[in-house]
Amino acid sequence: MILDDYRNERLRKLEEIRARGIEPYPSKSERNTRIFDVVNHFDEKKGQEVCIAGRIVAIRSFGKLVFIKVRDYTGEVQIFMKATGEATPEGLFGAKEIKLLDIGDFIEAKGIVDKSQTGEISVFADHVRLLTKSLRPLPEKFTNKEERYRRRYVDMNVNPEVRERLVRRSKFWQATRDFMNSHGFIEINIPVLEHTTGGADANPFVTHMDALDEDFYLRISHELPLKRLLGGGFEKVYDIGPRFRNEGVDDEHLPEHIAFEAYAAYENYEDGMKFYEEMMKYVAKETWGTLKFNVGGFEIDLDQEWPRYKYADLLKDRFNVDVFNPDREQLIKILLENWDAKDLKHDEFVKKLENTTTPHLIDNVWKLIRKASAGPYWVIEEPLSLSPLAKKSADNPLVTERFHPVIAGTEMGNGFSELNDPLDQLGRFEEQQAARDAGDEEAQMMDMDFVEMLEYGMPPACGWGNSERNFWLLEGVSGREAVPFPTMRKID
Repeated sequence: MILDDYRNERLRKLEEIRARGIEPYPSKSERNTRIFDVVNHFDEKKGQEVCIAGRIVAIRSFGKLVFIKVRDYTGEVQIFMKATGEATPEGLFGAKEIKLLDIGDFIEAKGIVDKSQTGEISVFADHVRLLTKSLRPLPEKFTNKEERYRRRYVDMNVNPEVRERLVRRSKFWQATRDFMNSHGFIEINIPVLEHTTGGADANPFVTHMDALDEDFYLRISHELPLKRLLGGGFEKVYDIGPRFRNEGVDDEHLPEHIAFEAYAAYENYEDGMKFYEEMMKYVAKETWGTLKFNVGGFEIDLDQEWPRYKYADLLKDRFNVDVFNPDREQLIKILLENWDAKDLKHDEFVKKLENTTTPHLIDNVWKLIRKASAGPYWVIEEPLSLSPLAKKSADNPLVTERFHPVIAGTEMGNGFSELNDPLDQLGRFEEQQAARDAGDEEAQMMDMDFVEMLEYGMPPACGWGNSERNFWLLEGVSGREAVPFPTMRKID
């Protein structure tokens, strides 16, 4: 039977239910007990009358007995009915009317908790009440990724591990909030719409506000508004919320995703590494109950003191690249030798490299090292040319006080001692704007209001950010697999 036939049969049943004067979509349920409580606290509930509700996942009839398996968010339980009950004027279904119900319908049952003759925990009910008539049958299997991502509501019913993953995602962010709040940070939600967007190298989305008749950018980072709060007198602030980057979709990137950024006054990157290493361990333990993971073939143990490696040393040791006096031809040669045909055709890749700035070529070479790294370890002292918002190192003005944790081939965050010298910041903005004017769409924009804030004065501070990519990675799934409703191409 094809889908239309199933749907037409259910529509016929719906019409018959209404013809009997029964409302198939009532506004309220009388449920007073979760299925979890019936099953897990059976000794307490035995002999008591309860009212449960949920979706039908199975219906069986044996002579004068009817068994209905019902599932709510907390679990599954059996409803046991004798085939002698008949429908009531109040719209309750007896066993004789069960034929009007289907797998997928939501029902409510009031009855006594006990065990069947086979020992299965059950709710013994004379009647059930229809709460929602389902017009489309749920598939027994649902494995096609394209269909699963487009119809997540079906996916979550057929593949309950998807729903369980989203619960862990919630725990991940709640643990982050708990850790930050317990250390004196204040969560402050900042705007998503910005006249000037910055804080990262990314291509922004553009939208239009009719009320002001002006274009706005969707934020690519939380950074600059949060640092304005430091200038306004706050000392420890953070925000968790969506950011938007108009770039490709792959296992590590989604154009829309949840991110976390935090700023602490009177601290530097040394303080930050200790603090955020502790935070990441805490969040992992709270979310998954362990600090040991197998991710992409990497065996990861977070339960250690993470070593620190200088950015320049890693590139020198692996590829003999001098990041302070870069040889552009050498960088292109290295990237061509490591070209992956799955990403771009060779001619397209060559053209892309020719149009890439030297700092970004260096960064792409670094990614070759990162992707082969198990970690955990910290990468520190990134070159000044790659860190337009980080403070210069007092020991080496060619590098910044910046730090990245690397785990299972991925940068799990980004932090640095914040630049608070307004003249230095202005000069770096000017360099970034020049690169943008020359065609680098991901270079940062000039933000004179932020420079003015710095001229009023912002205390020394450490900043940090990480996205939900951390969750995807330790969960062992792609970004699209780990979010409830991934962005998909529209189909007619």
